[in-house]
Amino acid sequence: MDVNKQAVEKIVQAVGGKENVAAASHCVTRLRFALLDESKVDKAALENIDIVKGSFSANGEYQVVIGQGLVDKVYDQMVEITGIGRSTKQETKEASERNLNPLQRAIKTLANIFIPILPAIVTAGLLMGINNILTGKGIFYPNASVVDIHKQWKDFADIINLIANTAFVFLPGLIGWSAVRKFGGSELLGIVLGLMLIHPDLLNAWAYGDALAKGEVPHWNLFGLEISKIGYQGQVLPVLIASYVLAKVESFFNKRVPDSYKLLLVAPLTLLITGFLAFVVIGPITFGIGNAITNAFVWIFNNFAALGGLIYGGLYALLVVTGMHHTFLAVDLQLIGSTGGTFLWPILALSNIAQGSAALAMMFASKDDKLKGMSLTSAISAYLGITEPAMFGVNLRFRYPFISALIGSAIAAVVITLSHVRAASIGVGGLPGFLSIFPQNWVPFFIGMAIALVVPFALTLLIAKVKREQF
Repeated sequence: MDVNKQAVEKIVQAVGGKENVAAASHCVTRLRFALLDESKVDKAALENIDIVKGSFSANGEYQVVIGQGLVDKVYDQMVEITGIGRSTKQETKEASERNLNPLQRAIKTLANIFIPILPAIVTAGLLMGINNILTGKGIFYPNASVVDIHKQWKDFADIINLIANTAFVFLPGLIGWSAVRKFGGSELLGIVLGLMLIHPDLLNAWAYGDALAKGEVPHWNLFGLEISKIGYQGQVLPVLIASYVLAKVESFFNKRVPDSYKLLLVAPLTLLITGFLAFVVIGPITFGIGNAITNAFVWIFNNFAALGGLIYGGLYALLVVTGMHHTFLAVDLQLIGSTGGTFLWPILALSNIAQGSAALAMMFASKDDKLKGMSLTSAISAYLGITEPAMFGVNLRFRYPFISALIGSAIAAVVITLSHVRAASIGVGGLPGFLSIFPQNWVPFFIGMAIALVVPFALTLLIAKVKREQF
């Protein structure tokens, strides 16, 4: 498809003109603007341009949905005719952070840490789903699993389980790499720090409860001070805080140590100081905080399952709008590491499905070809775990599809939380999400999935018919 020069000029004009653009880049489908003043955006005029499929503001960036392939041409044309300098996605992100308040900056920091490691975690979740199918009892045979009946599949399942578990077993190493990178330190030292916290010489965190009950927790004696010799497998907070400290300590030495001595002094001193702080101060404190957070969520969902599901299921999509949903990824990982599963992630999967169903309903309710096409493609995207096109391009634009999705998601969440549905891992947050659910929870999860598919779709169509809108 050829790019219309006039259409590109209209896009620039609709976002407030080139003088309102601090930086601009693009991803696979969207133009990403860091704007000086988002109030100058003419959203109606922008979305009336033929090549624009939707627009939304998220995490300080204003994003314009163009489409795969075409967005490259639009961006090149925009740079050529306006003189706006080319920027990388990182430069655009940095420029956009000037528009964020402290809370938004903190959330964005968490997002920037966890999003780079998501492919490894999601892949692990899908592979664990395959392992669950092979080892789960009662799926294909009564009171038996595939590997129980077909012994030749056992080692195959074991290898899959080993590959899948690697990302979770060495999760602190992944977080250390990503967090230190975000905080401006050496990524290699971040990996070493993360792996150091789960060293085999330490008591495994998953065995800590039994060892504590038996009074067998090992200790270091540091000049009369007893320090628990425990690892932090599956823990998020210890490595996050330790990574921040490492980056700052390394920066401190880099500024003061002469170049000729940096190789000999900076890395050893940084790891030594951060290591001692991690085991003596950071680890014990954050271990307690992390367990307290886990226990609080478990208590709420054990004692007030319906209320917890109703609130989280009904509000999750709103968290996506604000970007706060990234904070719950850390909670999910903490729950998986501490309890072996998470009851929050299944609700996320159903919320995504609900948004897709509401967008799909708009395809049948609308008489506008452009909206029909956008509704269908964004619904498919949501069913596969990416909800932003459906939410910002369709559902929020007309409001009632978004509200219908919230209602469907809340009802579905109540059903699965009352049934104590849990996921063994984080996976694809949509229709393939059942692969990450424990097989014994599949039936109630499928019931919740059916609710998330039907209720938002039916409500959206009904309201559209009552309103009798001609889109």
